[in-house]
Amino acid sequence: MSVQGQEWVTCTVHTTGAAEIVIDRRERHNAMTASMYEALLAHIAACRANRTVRGVLLRGAGGKSFVSGTDIAHFQDFRDGHDGLAYETFVERVIDAVERIPVPTVAVIEGWCVGGGLALATACDFRVCSTGSRFGAPIAKTLSNTLSSRNIARLVAALGVPRVKRMLMLADYLSADEALACGFVHTAMPAELLHDHAHALVQRLMGLSETTQAAVKESVRRIVVEQSLADDDLVESVYGSASFRAGVTAFMRG
Repeated sequence: MSVQGQEWVTCTVHTTGAAEIVIDRRERHNAMTASMYEALLAHIAACRANRTVRGVLLRGAGGKSFVSGTDIAHFQDFRDGHDGLAYETFVERVIDAVERIPVPTVAVIEGWCVGGGLALATACDFRVCSTGSRFGAPIAKTLSNTLSSRNIARLVAALGVPRVKRMLMLADYLSADEALACGFVHTAMPAELLHDHAHALVQRLMGLSETTQAAVKESVRRIVVEQSLADDDLVESVYGSASFRAGVTAFMRG
């Protein structure tokens, strides 16, 4: 992992139990390099290993962009389609890692949320944004590349087929209002209120059942990405948990 990647992607664990991962390469609108993706993976692994972390916020610094996707310079040395396959496999490893974080995740979006940034935000459980935010993946007028079917499946589940075709085939952007109206974002508000609201949301999430939340997250991931309804392990784990037994006891006691 490069020093630069570490500097551009940082993580702070607050005393509240929330971890805040920040992408800060604002001079390039928070475009991601390979080393930045690796740094993000390292921070995710550290959060998963830290039992004090009960929620994760992911945000971009600078106020103009959440994440603007992968730095275009990354594609300059591509020779053929095999390079594309390797790249999409690498990106999937990152998106999959975000999805598999067992605790609730909140993407805090201010400004542009495009390309790989849109994929990262979609992999989070909730999204909050500033009223000036815009969402898209204008690859039909930029690189002439595509997204993996897994990432398209995630977008379809979150936004619906018509909006995804608009974004990918017409290179249109969704406004914050439209993203809010279709449920893609949980709330949209003035930028100056965004930070406090995001922290309040993650605190609310952390006050609820971690057991339920982890099972729901994994069930949704399997349904959307793997098209699988297999859940015996999840159901057995939840109903066999101390949290479930404690919940039943507390409810019966009134």
